[in-house]
Amino acid sequence: MSEATPANEAPSAERDEASTPAESDEATKPAETILHQEIAVGSAQLERPARGLFLSAVSAGLDIGFGPLMVATVMAMVPGAGLGTRLTIALVYAIGFLIVILGRSELFTEHTTLAVLPLLDGRTTIRRVARLWGLVYVGNLLGAVAFAALAVPMGLGLGLFAEADLLRMTAHLTDHGTAVILGSAVAAGWLMGLVSWLVTAARDTMGQVMIILLVTGAIAFLGLHHSIAGSVEVLMGVVAGEVTVASFGRFLALATVGNAIGGIVLVAGLKFGHVSQA
Repeated sequence: MSEATPANEAPSAERDEASTPAESDEATKPAETILHQEIAVGSAQLERPARGLFLSAVSAGLDIGFGPLMVATVMAMVPGAGLGTRLTIALVYAIGFLIVILGRSELFTEHTTLAVLPLLDGRTTIRRVARLWGLVYVGNLLGAVAFAALAVPMGLGLGLFAEADLLRMTAHLTDHGTAVILGSAVAAGWLMGLVSWLVTAARDTMGQVMIILLVTGAIAFLGLHHSIAGSVEVLMGVVAGEVTVASFGRFLALATVGNAIGGIVLVAGLKFGHVSQA
């Protein structure tokens, strides 16, 4: 997830490196190795300069928008809501996550797990984690706003979708009660934390690609609430005049809290707890 500067190559290399000779014959990495690599990557990101973190986060907020853009286009082409449509939407939704994760940009929902593991291991402080979260979260949202502002007039101008298609796309994120959105966001944060863990567990790039497609595609297939990708979806509705700013604010607040709970408690806490106590 770090950019290609010499100082930041070590974390990604450590995340993707082959296992030690003693582990090389095993089909998967031992849990202790995965935890060690996750902590190393998270620790390196926590020490990155603020400028690099922020720019990487803006890049992630922009790049992840290609998933919602593709979803809106598919919805305009296929008005039905059958199994085939949902599977197609799940596949194209994952495109943005593939670009972000394999491109080593910083995404808030991954860092609800990745940045917390070094804290649980005693290698950093709450202040450092809060600094990273703040920079990455704000950067992601700025990127999401910019993408939505560009994508809506472009999509309407090219005839990729209509305003009604954007309203249909955002309805599953905004038209629910508080408890439903919060619970859905917890599940999405849980899955995003698992993406980080499983990508580290994978031994090759194709394995990582399949993990990202399957897990992030599941978020779309189930209609779960992801605070950053979902922000692009809802903001596209706001730009088109189909969704109110208040609806976006409610979605964002609940999705952010739920994503954080899922990543911190259900992945970082449980994974660190069971592996460190093995």
